[in-house]
Amino acid sequence: MQRHLHCPLCGAVSDPFHEDRRRRYCRCEHCLLVFVPPEFHLSPDDEKAEYDLHQNRVDDPQYRAFLARLATPLLAELAPGSRGLDFGCGPGPALAAMLREAGHRISVYDPFYFPAEDALRPGYDFITATEVVEHLRAPATELDRLWQLLVPGGVLGIMTKLVTDAGAFAGWHYKNDPTHVCFFSRSTWQWWAQTRGSQPVFEGADVILLRKPVATRA
Repeated sequence: MQRHLHCPLCGAVSDPFHEDRRRRYCRCEHCLLVFVPPEFHLSPDDEKAEYDLHQNRVDDPQYRAFLARLATPLLAELAPGSRGLDFGCGPGPALAAMLREAGHRISVYDPFYFPAEDALRPGYDFITATEVVEHLRAPATELDRLWQLLVPGGVLGIMTKLVTDAGAFAGWHYKNDPTHVCFFSRSTWQWWAQTRGSQPVFEGADVILLRKPVATRA
């Protein structure tokens, strides 16, 4: 296993963490992000082909129930008529529909399906990223961009499965998706939030809410 790859989240060096017949995985010594080395990343065309296999419909009650794991605690934090962005919404933006039904104003962005850069403008009261961050090849850049799009006091709502330990990781189905290249743990989110003057709130096993401080650096 190769050592000394730099972490795509914090830039520190990494240690070998796991290897299977598909890929290698490294873990950052500093922020504990587990990540896949770039040589195992799919091409954009192959990545989109994987996403095209998903059957997530706006009117699917099971999919809506899945998204409610984020929507329910997030809605409890929002003022009426808040402005939000569903980042990485995929071809069927069901969460955006659910949030609109709750009275909020929602924009959507997805690099493959809704690539309008106009959506990536500052001024959002909240941003959602459901099953998105594990796909990010440059998580430091992308998460920082989302944070900058939030107004002070705004909320970033994340849904992603969390790494626990090496033993569980070895048998974890989540790592087998070839489009998943970054795996966060609770400790990783605590580190990232601390760098932004925030504190993560963990809801259940896979939802994280982070509120941008009212007094924050630009």
